[in-house]
Amino acid sequence: MDPELLFGFVVLLLPVAAFSGWVIGRKEKRTKKGANLVTTGMSPDYFKGLNYLLNDRPDKAIEVFIKVLEVESETVETHLALGNLFRRRGEVDRAIRIHQNLVARPTLDSEQRSLALLELGLDYMRSGLLDRAESLFKELLETKMFEQQALRNLVDIFQQEQDWDHALQYITRLENCTGEDQRAMRAHFYCEKAQIAIGKNDADNARQFLSTALKQDRKCVRASLMLANIAATNGAYKESNAALKKIENQDIDVLPEAISGLVKNYRSLDDLDGLARYLTKLSELHSGITPILVLAELAADSDELDRARHYIIEELRTRPTVRGIDRLIEYLLIDANGEAEENLRLLKETTSRLVEEKKVYKCGNCGFTGRSLHWQCPGCKSWNSVKPIYGIEGE
Repeated sequence: MDPELLFGFVVLLLPVAAFSGWVIGRKEKRTKKGANLVTTGMSPDYFKGLNYLLNDRPDKAIEVFIKVLEVESETVETHLALGNLFRRRGEVDRAIRIHQNLVARPTLDSEQRSLALLELGLDYMRSGLLDRAESLFKELLETKMFEQQALRNLVDIFQQEQDWDHALQYITRLENCTGEDQRAMRAHFYCEKAQIAIGKNDADNARQFLSTALKQDRKCVRASLMLANIAATNGAYKESNAALKKIENQDIDVLPEAISGLVKNYRSLDDLDGLARYLTKLSELHSGITPILVLAELAADSDELDRARHYIIEELRTRPTVRGIDRLIEYLLIDANGEAEENLRLLKETTSRLVEEKKVYKCGNCGFTGRSLHWQCPGCKSWNSVKPIYGIEGE
């Protein structure tokens, strides 16, 4: 169904719902006079809006519904529903007007007013007015109503503002309120604090924050990678390797992220044999094509081209990938000539293009894909949900 038609149909039902509430609310107000029943009438503006809808004039109908100023208990839900529809359609200014009108009404009970505050706070968030949204959600916490929703939104606001101290404060309150395990998110907040410290060349504080992150979540790969980078920057290559090797027990799916650091460290230590042994172990754990590609590169650098090809071919027999095929063609081109060389170059152009253009990371929560690792998904804002893609098109 067309979105505008669906919206018009939903709005069409709003006055009907309000009318039903009005009938129930007025039951006890009937007075008998002969056989007649006298009731208080509903606002004619609703019927005017209904008339606009029936005559296919939804914009005029919407304007009429907005202008209904009298908010009684029977029409609160109607106004809330209409405001939510506007926010979902991106018409946040209209949603704000409706919800502000509700909040200002002295006739609302405490629950109705709290719900209107919550919706108004969501309107402000949608429009980027985070300071106003923050104050409304904090006011909600004082009322003890819609506490979970208020806490979740406050955590979201402080993440957007990169106020990690307050984000930690409210994520802890949310955990106490809901009983949900928020250790992984807290660990990322400490990693964010560490990143700020690194930007200020404060390695000591950065290490403390990262140590706290690992205490919060011992499987925090991000903290291990950051500790490894700090150690390598200071020339502590063995310490860096120790941090990187923890990742195989933290989350083996993310292990390929550690391999470039391992290669640099082992080269700095002049221990390529140690690197080859560890990469062989990783390949047996099936941590993707990357360890095999590095093993092949080490062999090729030592003029052992046959062994380099063997690594790739054996991997392709069991786990074919575009990256593996691309590298094999590269090694086959070295000895190729004539028509075989031309054909291989054509294939290499195709595989190289596929490798360059293919997204290699995917969010397991919303399906977002990209070419770089995000600790917080840009799509759904969840933490730890973006991982390397495995299979023929990835690792």
